[in-house]
Amino acid sequence: MKLRTLSSILVTLGALGSVQTSRGEDVVTVDPAIAAYQQVSGVTGSLSSIGSDTLNNLMTLWAEGFKAKYPNVNIQIEGKGSSTAPVALIEGTAQLGPMSRAMKSEEIDEFEKKFGYKPLEVKVAVDALAVYTHKDNPIKGLTLQQVDSIFSSTFKAGGTAIKNWGQAGLDGEWAGKDISKYGRNSASGTYGFFKDEALLKGDFDASVKEQPGSSAVVQGVASDLGGIGYSGIGYKTSGVKAIALGTSAEALFEPTYENCLSGDFPLARFLYVYVNKSPEKPLDPLTLEFLKFVLSKEGQEVVVKDGYYPMPAEIVTEVLGELTK
Repeated sequence: MKLRTLSSILVTLGALGSVQTSRGEDVVTVDPAIAAYQQVSGVTGSLSSIGSDTLNNLMTLWAEGFKAKYPNVNIQIEGKGSSTAPVALIEGTAQLGPMSRAMKSEEIDEFEKKFGYKPLEVKVAVDALAVYTHKDNPIKGLTLQQVDSIFSSTFKAGGTAIKNWGQAGLDGEWAGKDISKYGRNSASGTYGFFKDEALLKGDFDASVKEQPGSSAVVQGVASDLGGIGYSGIGYKTSGVKAIALGTSAEALFEPTYENCLSGDFPLARFLYVYVNKSPEKPLDPLTLEFLKFVLSKEGQEVVVKDGYYPMPAEIVTEVLGELTK
């Protein structure tokens, strides 16, 4: 559902106008309609961010850019998984709750039970949740059924267990090579998103090696010739390749910006920062200015620099409207 929401929103807004392609590869640029950040006076204090590991590098880079404008601001960042964000917001130990998945209904209910209103969801970037193989693996792509057959024990996509690369379609010396699977732990929003969308809410196979962070997944695959794993597109390195995915072998799509915006790449998603904003009161100035920086031209240039995909201007305008109510 999150995927369909993402693609329908972006396509409806005509977001593809901000993307250029050359030889089938993305030339990713920030939408020129996104305004530059306007610095204001009197911004001081401390911010705490607790949540997504996927967003950890982005939050750090955003914090550095923001502190360059406001030297008296202190920002602390902890990225142990998206499931830690709702708890931190409820307990008041963080003003910023970055998440690589949307908040679950039960997490929203817990927040509302304490405060009497729902947390505010702030879309901050677009991500392709990529499936990575070793750079020397000749596989071009996999269907979602094959992905489920590799990573799950429940096979809700209708396939059967795939344990070696021959069963995934490779021949020659690769045919008998065992598949080594790398994934995240259950605190991770990426784990939850992959479980919901790729495994159709099924169970992971016990052989999946759970890693403490996104970079550890990619490092594991890069050092394992038979490896396969899933992680955000911002963690791609030269040691791995992000393979094409699709609903059928005849319709496989690379995890490019264009394919995320069109909805063709099936594991596209928004990245979020949740905040505690009462509908009756304005957001505190420090949190508001930080998020305005994130959603500015400079903030979205950081998104591109970190390997993720920037927000279309229309969605930025919509999000800013919610923040400044």
